[in-house]
Amino acid sequence: MINNKNVSLLNSSDMNVKQNDDTEQQDNNENKDDNTVGSRLQSDNIREMGSVITGNGKHKIYCLTIIGQIEGHYVLPSQNKTTKYEHVIPQLVAIEEEPTIEGLLILLNTVGGDVEAGLAIAELIAGMKKPTVSMVLGGGHSIGVPLAVSAKKSFIAKSASMTIHPVRMSGTMLGVPQTFEYFQRMQDRISNFVTDNSNISSDRFHQLAMNTGELVMDIGTVLDGEDAVNEGLIDYMGGLSDALNCLYNMMSGNKSNAKGQKKSEKKANKKTKKK
Repeated sequence: MINNKNVSLLNSSDMNVKQNDDTEQQDNNENKDDNTVGSRLQSDNIREMGSVITGNGKHKIYCLTIIGQIEGHYVLPSQNKTTKYEHVIPQLVAIEEEPTIEGLLILLNTVGGDVEAGLAIAELIAGMKKPTVSMVLGGGHSIGVPLAVSAKKSFIAKSASMTIHPVRMSGTMLGVPQTFEYFQRMQDRISNFVTDNSNISSDRFHQLAMNTGELVMDIGTVLDGEDAVNEGLIDYMGGLSDALNCLYNMMSGNKSNAKGQKKSEKKANKKTKKK
């Protein structure tokens, strides 16, 4: 026969187990809700901006895609795939300022577009302190060339290609010497940026851009993945895993450098305190 005291002890222990189970279930539901909200935000980010933050690996990186045509000061037709510079520029500022994001991966598949908008994005990427790696997939043509070389390290897929050609302009133009001078100055801006941020010489880049023996309806040169690396335009030929490994190594190096800097600062502070 079980006395009342034992029954009450059993009941209380059962209640504790139930409470623990309920708490665990509530925590699991909250985690599921957080994951659902997070995945929904990621999906919205991909749909609206073509970008995603990955935090499941060794480091937290931001993946930015630059696709289609670079849209500048004029809105392109709705059937065109575009990358809007007014969307990309604030993202780059936010990435640079966000302490939890350690690096930036830029995936390019672009036909080119607005010269000044493309150069504006490229200059921002080149001026970032955080590790940046670019990868050309499919194509990195026209103003896509400065965008590809703007990162600290650049990759290109074996099947990808890059078209180098002189700057061109649509719309009404005046047939005066000043127009041609303006064209030359704009071309110099592109050439200087590319040569400053890659291993190709200025003379060789000009030679490729002014090639008349390759394109039927245009002047310029199309480089495939291997040729782009051999010309010194792109650093490496490889795939996504190669680009990610390079970015991980750069981020790990940044962390160790930051730790070393902190240690040296502490030592310096200790010495000044002793004095």
